[in-house]
Amino acid sequence: MLTVLVDYDSGNLHSAEKAFQRMALETNAGKILVTSRPEDVARADRIVLPGDGAFPACRKALGSYGGLFEAISESVTTRARPFLGICVGMQMMATWGREYEDTKGFDWIPGEVVKITPSDPSLKVPHMGWNDLVLDHPDAAARHPILNGIETGDHAYFVHSYHFKVANPAHRLAHCDYGGDITALIGRDTMLGMQFHPEKSQALGLRLIANFLTWTP
Repeated sequence: MLTVLVDYDSGNLHSAEKAFQRMALETNAGKILVTSRPEDVARADRIVLPGDGAFPACRKALGSYGGLFEAISESVTTRARPFLGICVGMQMMATWGREYEDTKGFDWIPGEVVKITPSDPSLKVPHMGWNDLVLDHPDAAARHPILNGIETGDHAYFVHSYHFKVANPAHRLAHCDYGGDITALIGRDTMLGMQFHPEKSQALGLRLIANFLTWTP
């Protein structure tokens, strides 16, 4: 079993690599590889796409690696390999990003990424720090397997100024409140995305990583 963390010079992958390696060892989930090689992505059993920074810059950086996005897309949309987008890696799954300029996303989960506008003017942007998750499907039987062992009120660590507004509420698995709903976790088919950083979210994040590594869609 091989899980690839895609490296396209959009953030420090060291902490994410360590967290995924730890949970892969604990769950006997195989090898973790950080790579920017399309051929590695093509042979991966699971794909993780992190991302830090602005949506347009991350989208451009990913496209600058010849064949890398194409390998990701073919693996996920054609061969149904489990995929996890983290932070901007999640946001790029949208139809459009509206940060600085209109930028086309992957259009895997319909919606758009827009600036956070809290109803309470005392709440600062970026949304930074710990916040409580609220599960959008309170019935345990209806929850996605990624949420096994996760409950409303568990804490996740966020750092972002823009958020994903899904077109279909069924694709939103969890949110948090920051002067209004902020999408925290999305999912469709074999695709998942987390706005928060699981590698920085302590016990919650490690549990989610373990769930992803052992998930069989």
